[in-house]
Amino acid sequence: MPDSQQQPPRSPSGQTETAALLLCGAQLTDGRAVDVRLGGGRIEAVGTAGSLAAGASGARAAKVDLRGYLLLPAPVEAHAHSDTALTADGQGPLAYDDPAIRRRATEAALLQLGHGATALRSHVRVGDALGLDALAAVLEVRRSLRGLAELATVAMPRVLTGAAGADGLAMLRDALKMGASVVGGCPDTDPDPTGYVEAVLELASEHGCPVDLHTDAADPARLARLAAMAGGLRPGVALGPCGGLGRLPSEVASRAADQLAAAGVTVVCLPQGGCGSADRRGTAPVRLLRAAGVRVAAGGGALRDLSNPVGRGDPLEAAYLLASRCGLRPEEAYGTVSCAARAAFGLPEVRVEAGFPAELLAVRGDGLAGVLSLAYSRIVIHRGRVVARTSAVREYCDSAAESGLELPRQGREEPS
Repeated sequence: MPDSQQQPPRSPSGQTETAALLLCGAQLTDGRAVDVRLGGGRIEAVGTAGSLAAGASGARAAKVDLRGYLLLPAPVEAHAHSDTALTADGQGPLAYDDPAIRRRATEAALLQLGHGATALRSHVRVGDALGLDALAAVLEVRRSLRGLAELATVAMPRVLTGAAGADGLAMLRDALKMGASVVGGCPDTDPDPTGYVEAVLELASEHGCPVDLHTDAADPARLARLAAMAGGLRPGVALGPCGGLGRLPSEVASRAADQLAAAGVTVVCLPQGGCGSADRRGTAPVRLLRAAGVRVAAGGGALRDLSNPVGRGDPLEAAYLLASRCGLRPEEAYGTVSCAARAAFGLPEVRVEAGFPAELLAVRGDGLAGVLSLAYSRIVIHRGRVVARTSAVREYCDSAAESGLELPRQGREEPS
């Protein structure tokens, strides 16, 4: 089951948004300069720069000048914590009332959208003293963001086994009835981790929904049991951040990777620093996992909360770190935050080709390596319309040493 249904946006009058949009002069990763026409939430046509004009209906298309921009499939924020985001600078106990959660969850989602993520998966704590209040607030944010971004929620109970776990299991069932689309949690914190996983998988199978669990994956025997139980579950199981795999002996980690690959489990690594629900030490061994055939996606994790006060929640930074630290090629690194994450979450595939969903990110820069290095100015397109812009201008003062020196600038007029 996909995290969200891809539907064309609607206007305030309730009519489907079908206005054509023409992206002019964008560069693709293969070096071509192209025009891209969008309509009805999809890519209608891709042609050589200057070759496309009005939409198929004959209506004049609005134009966006993307000369100097690289055009990419939009990334996905694969692992967020909307309920605790932006709380690192708070004084006293964390505010967990409905207005506070809605405010910071909305701000966090808009920050991530500005980075380019038109789809987000957010883990939200349920149960204990929190009940379902945090989930209700995040679900309200999801409704308010319709037309801007797709926000899927993962319900996270603390304990699911023993006498204390009965309440958590009942709360998890209620969370799914409320609208949580994914079953999650952290088996490492339960007295019976295997029992926790069994409860989650059974409930997910009953409701036909995905599973997304936090684990450090430092215990290979426990990981093997989890992989054996998860094998064949549809629509799928994701684990993260799995940093403990990188601390295991290589032959043990390789065996665990083979087991995860055989079970069809996705690993969501957090190269920007982890989150409060799992050990923050290190990043999952991405190259080893990929070599074994494991689908690897990358998420942002903590966004300026106590787990990572400087977390950015930027998919392009996650890709940059995988390229710079883990040795992935830029194309592979960007794939972990785009096509791999979309496939793992059941979202439609996106390519810059006719017929595919118009979920796109334009970044000022020359080539993918340059974009991952200096991804400042961005234009975000969701369902065929521009939903966010970030503009950066770099200028230098004149040189007194050589009056004729023309220093590089990025002060040209922004795309219309």
